[in-house]
Amino acid sequence: MKRFQTISAFHKYVQLPPPQHPLLSVVDVGSVPHRSGDEPTSLVLEFYSIAVKRMRNVQGQYGQHPFDFNEGIMSFMAPNQVFSLAVANPAEAVEKSGWVIYIHPDFIWNTPLAKTIQRYDFWDYSLKEGLFLSAKEEATILGIIGAIEQEYASTIDRFSKPIIVSHLESLLQYADRFYHRQFLTREKANHEVLERVETLLRDYFNRDELPERGLPTVHYVADCLHLSPKYLSNLLRLVTGQNTQQHIHARLIAKAKEKLSTTSLTVSEIAYQLGFEHVPSFSKLFKTKTNLSPLEFRTSFHS
Repeated sequence: MKRFQTISAFHKYVQLPPPQHPLLSVVDVGSVPHRSGDEPTSLVLEFYSIAVKRMRNVQGQYGQHPFDFNEGIMSFMAPNQVFSLAVANPAEAVEKSGWVIYIHPDFIWNTPLAKTIQRYDFWDYSLKEGLFLSAKEEATILGIIGAIEQEYASTIDRFSKPIIVSHLESLLQYADRFYHRQFLTREKANHEVLERVETLLRDYFNRDELPERGLPTVHYVADCLHLSPKYLSNLLRLVTGQNTQQHIHARLIAKAKEKLSTTSLTVSEIAYQLGFEHVPSFSKLFKTKTNLSPLEFRTSFHS
């Protein structure tokens, strides 16, 4: 694994000239030399990366998730996230175009952006959950990147940093808007994800080994669907009004109601069968979701 604390060190690794600013870089993807013959290497950058690019015959790995750049996407990486890139087919040429902006956290230190940048959930999306831009959206994003690149290439003065930070804020706000549009317009794909979530949870709560496995977590559900936890929760929230944790609880409560109404098992036995280690935790969650304790529900059901 190779870790880069500075943008300058990363430029040197990818054989680019030194950045014009030690804490900021705007890179034309087409100008990055291809490192032929290199083995795939895991990379860690200690700075932010915002990219709009197409890369044919390039495959990557981000965490546990593979991805490619055959389609033009906008993607985001926060500091200290692990990724790797490699040529998919050495016999074919690599084609790439687009832009990448690298921003060291020190560049935005003591600015309003330093306090708001982590509020954008897409920093925690995997690269394969990138933002697929329409032609109009891509023109908007490239226009902002062009303004940043122009300021980056100019002589640095006391106005440079606030102007660039202002453009970065606009870039992130537009990305947030366009991601919201993407969730809404990919209706068929989103409902397919919802169906997979419901099937996964239904099968999970019907397994005999549930007491040993315990309750499913948001990360477990996301990993099973090969999605990042925040991307999945945001998608489900827009489709159903509930995030992943709420879907897990809904399936759990439905299963608990079934056992309370159709069996003579005690509340403790039901809690154990549903994967709870402590009965009070089950009872508290049940009452929070239904306004009734498990015993009150059983009594009302049979009354």
